[in-house]
Amino acid sequence: MTDSIEIKPAAGPIRATVRPPGSKSITNRALVCAALAKGMSTLTGALDSEDTRVMIESLGRLGIEVEPRDAIETLIVHGTGGEVPVIEADLFCANSGTTIRFLTALATLGHGSFRLDGIERMRERPIRDLLDALNQLGATARSEGDNGCPPVVIHANGLPGGTAKVRGDISSQFLSGLMMTAPAARSAVELVIEGPLVSQPYVRMTAAVMRSFGVNIDFTNAMTHFQIAAPQSYRACEYAIEPDASAASYFWAAAAICGGEVMVEGLTANSLQGDVEFVTCLEKMGCEVRRGANATTVIGRPLQGIDVDMNAISDTVQTLSVVALFADGPTTIRNVGHIRHKETDRLAAVATELRKLGAQVNESEDGLTIQPARLQPATIETYNDHRMAMSFALAGLKITGIRIQNPRCVDKTYPDFFHDLAEILP
Repeated sequence: MTDSIEIKPAAGPIRATVRPPGSKSITNRALVCAALAKGMSTLTGALDSEDTRVMIESLGRLGIEVEPRDAIETLIVHGTGGEVPVIEADLFCANSGTTIRFLTALATLGHGSFRLDGIERMRERPIRDLLDALNQLGATARSEGDNGCPPVVIHANGLPGGTAKVRGDISSQFLSGLMMTAPAARSAVELVIEGPLVSQPYVRMTAAVMRSFGVNIDFTNAMTHFQIAAPQSYRACEYAIEPDASAASYFWAAAAICGGEVMVEGLTANSLQGDVEFVTCLEKMGCEVRRGANATTVIGRPLQGIDVDMNAISDTVQTLSVVALFADGPTTIRNVGHIRHKETDRLAAVATELRKLGAQVNESEDGLTIQPARLQPATIETYNDHRMAMSFALAGLKITGIRIQNPRCVDKTYPDFFHDLAEILP
């Protein structure tokens, strides 16, 4: 693919049925649980992307074998029963937040020295709260630069267990990493959440994946206290990974922007992924949503601006921001300040690129207000953020002359995105 790509506008309403690739979030959680299980697990429907390849390679460096089959859609994981076979490893996690955060916790189960690093942006992403929690549980984990960011250095001798306090307002991935590692600790683990917990559906997803591998945890309805019995063993199993709901948001949004209808197979109201609730935002904006037993369909209708709290589905903020360009009246997105710590400062990046398109945007500390205006062609900077590329490509379905810089950044979670987007166009 070239350094930039121009998006072909849709010739009319879109009518399509799609099935996005497997969920990145579920794939990487299932890989960790399978790695900690005793015996061989088979993961089907897995996502083949940079983030999942980084996780697989890093597990391999820890001595945990993962065999890809069927173009990596099937993964055979040789679990080690909660052990880390090697005594030393240097892990390169690129810009995969799930990989570095989940494996920082997992590495404490080993006996030896481990270092985890990533690209320049990863070295700016916070991890101090996770390190503090692991140290409270008896581990020895530190930021190499003593700045609360990677590289991370672990001097491991197993994880003793106990009680740890964890801030919840930066990333739910810290908590998810602790949850998945805790069953392999030497004694029970209690996690106490300080402050609001962002992206709660991802924490529930973690608990659900753990249950599928035979481990149950107890937590309060408010998700302020988590109790994990330890030591206990994960059970190897066959596990089917559902399609990625964050990826599905782009196709549902295409129906909202262009009219017509798009059915996404394999995602329903009972999905493990909170991002299926993105369709509720589109419904509030005026679209019709049909929730079936095996699929969810969005039918485009005239759009109205809305005021919405997207804390629970923050990976779809960029998608909704682009949809808002085509609504009647302003759209306000609230309570998503934590996405400033993602692959880029997503609030600042979205505001900048929307203004290039002609929109009026008010950026606050934790959200955006988008006022549609006369739209114009633009070249979109993606900031090496896959979701910037995929969401702003949607603008090109209605606006001639939209060019996306660095389109290859979508390899992080959806390498075939631009091909699949072109396939649904009339």
